[in-house]
Amino acid sequence: MALLQFRRKEEPGAGNAALAKLLRGASIEVMPRTAAKVADFRALLPAGTRICIAHIEGTPIGEMVATAARLRAEGFAPMPHFPARLIRDRATLEDWVARYRGEADVREALVLAGGRGAPLGDFSDSMQLLDTGLFDDFARLHVAGHPEGNRDIDADGGDARVMEALRWKQEFAASFKGEMAIVTQFAFEAAAVIEWAERLADQGITLPVHLGVAGPARLQTLIRFAIACGVGPSLRVLQKRAMDVTRLLKPYAPTGFLSEIAAHVAAHPDCLIERVHFFPLGGIAASADWLNQHLGERAAATQE
Repeated sequence: MALLQFRRKEEPGAGNAALAKLLRGASIEVMPRTAAKVADFRALLPAGTRICIAHIEGTPIGEMVATAARLRAEGFAPMPHFPARLIRDRATLEDWVARYRGEADVREALVLAGGRGAPLGDFSDSMQLLDTGLFDDFARLHVAGHPEGNRDIDADGGDARVMEALRWKQEFAASFKGEMAIVTQFAFEAAAVIEWAERLADQGITLPVHLGVAGPARLQTLIRFAIACGVGPSLRVLQKRAMDVTRLLKPYAPTGFLSEIAAHVAAHPDCLIERVHFFPLGGIAASADWLNQHLGERAAATQE
């Protein structure tokens, strides 16, 4: 029978060592409908990869749990989203947690407010979810970070309320028995991300950062998502690229951006940026191929 295996290719060259190190343990985001198009994730990603399952409004909880169970069965670590503004009440949250734990052995969660403007029920932010105590026995929790701010939270374009929330989560992490990290919105400008990570440290925040990155995609696709998701300063990087006709038709890849981040992390071991989280805006296969190439690994099917 065909046995899917994930094996090493060549080791990355010295110039790519910092990037390969940053990419180890990278996670990726999927939705149930996109996951359903992948025949077997073992052909794409290293075993044990953390796969976040985005909960978009209107997605039945049954589809979310089934996706998590399928990923667990294939040898991955499912991390479903718990968007506060889509959860009506504590009873609903208890049901979600119970189903994920019982049917899919979920041990990790991304707890966030969610993109909906007005909450559907009792919860409006991730802190209210964490305060319920229902996540206390999880092995790992991630919370959201916004290197370029979030106007849904700080309407004036600043970051006062975002920073206040992260300080609260830092205090929560001090008593949480599992591991915690900040996973960010995707960005395209390394200098802005590095400055934000330094500002976190200045605020006494020590939670490791898993940097959100857009996987390879057409430039027009990235600009559309960047506008929809409120990516601010980094948008100018894409716009500048779009003005260069020779680059307009070439797919964007995060190589330059992440190489700059990796060089900074290598030179500053105390930097909070620890890992990378991929948003596969150009498709899961494209992001997986790029990741495997720069890890010096590949998936291969062999016959036994």
